[in-house]
Amino acid sequence: MAGNNPDAWLETALVAISAQGGSNVQFASLTETIDIDTGEKQFDVITNVGGGRIAKWTPETETTITLEAYPLEAGTDTGTTGKGFFDLLHSADTSQPVTISNTRTRSKYRIAILWTTDTSATDATAAISSPYLALRFVAADGYFVSVKPSFTDGILKFTIVYKVPPFDKSGNSNIKMESVDGTATLSALASYTSSDKW
Repeated sequence: MAGNNPDAWLETALVAISAQGGSNVQFASLTETIDIDTGEKQFDVITNVGGGRIAKWTPETETTITLEAYPLEAGTDTGTTGKGFFDLLHSADTSQPVTISNTRTRSKYRIAILWTTDTSATDATAAISSPYLALRFVAADGYFVSVKPSFTDGILKFTIVYKVPPFDKSGNSNIKMESVDGTATLSALASYTSSDKW
């Protein structure tokens, strides 16, 4: 393994969220915690009369990503730095003052989470070149399902939940994990569109 080899991924990560057909918006500066609950590929067990067991596959379940964050605004009006989260659940307002009403709109989003030894990296979707190490989790064609503010500890914290099915309608993957050990380049993600997840 080349480059600066950490014992573990610690303290920092990059988070990029993009709407389908939109630009990458960076949210690491607002985010405190990231929890990725990947879907399970479970099975049931059927017992036959001969005393044997047959594994019966159950479909892979959805993946849920939960962020805890501290935004100061309702949503992101302009630019590539995230300012708030309500626009991810409903619809965007691109002018000040930002006003976001709840809607029946459900927009598809891609989320990329990157850990890297390259301290100059600022975008979770960017390429990481040798000699740096990186680990990236990407989920596309998912939806933000909740944005919950809480002020119980005297600080306004938001809990944001994103859910994604494991596959699209055609059976193509919506989730990938990729890494590089410092001896090669981790390619940048393409712009997220209806025909290109990554």
